[in-house]
Amino acid sequence: MKKKVLVVDDEKDIVDILKYNLERENEFEVLTAKDGKEALELAEAIPDLILLDIMMPEVNGFEVCKQLKSNPATSKIPVIFLTAKENEIDEVLGLEIGADDYISKPISPRKVLARIKSVIRRSSGDYEKPLKFEDNIKFRNLEIESSSHSVRINEREVFFPKKEFQLLHFLLSNRGKVYSREILLNQIWGENIYVVDRTVDVHVAKVREKLGEYSDYIETIKGLGYRFKDTK
Repeated sequence: MKKKVLVVDDEKDIVDILKYNLERENEFEVLTAKDGKEALELAEAIPDLILLDIMMPEVNGFEVCKQLKSNPATSKIPVIFLTAKENEIDEVLGLEIGADDYISKPISPRKVLARIKSVIRRSSGDYEKPLKFEDNIKFRNLEIESSSHSVRINEREVFFPKKEFQLLHFLLSNRGKVYSREILLNQIWGENIYVVDRTVDVHVAKVREKLGEYSDYIETIKGLGYRFKDTK
């Protein structure tokens, strides 16, 4: 299911750029508003995140955020401030009234996209549950030993760089379960590192290349993510 993002800015060019880049990911449904008043009306649709400019007509971003956070129906919607202001006091004030992040203009669409995904991951309940990592794993003739950072296939050691090792280690520790790209990004790269979903795909491809006869055990589940088959 696509995540719903409300983009609020009185500069049409910025709104159009962000809308285009978010929709191109095919993961987001984008609502747009040109001022604070319209933003409050559209927030009643309960988007998954609001990207909110501060300096706007009608109602400024700070006031919009205050009203959102004081309303039980909208208080849990994550908010990222988007502003041309670079005053540290404004940033602190924005975070104190409930914003989840703060991005200064001029914007980088790729960076904004990564920050949006990071905030949505943090706000998702999926990450409140601790996920399992086994220290040493043996699956048929595939063995992983975390203490020595080693992978052996048919008793032959195969080198995996850090992130590839962590990805294989995580999937094998939790074999049989499907994990989305967002969860894998959070678990392997961390929620404050700005990487995109394609990063996961590239690393999965590299891991498969090195697994040889076990490559098919990492399955792509269309529309959901990846899993390591739990087939003995």
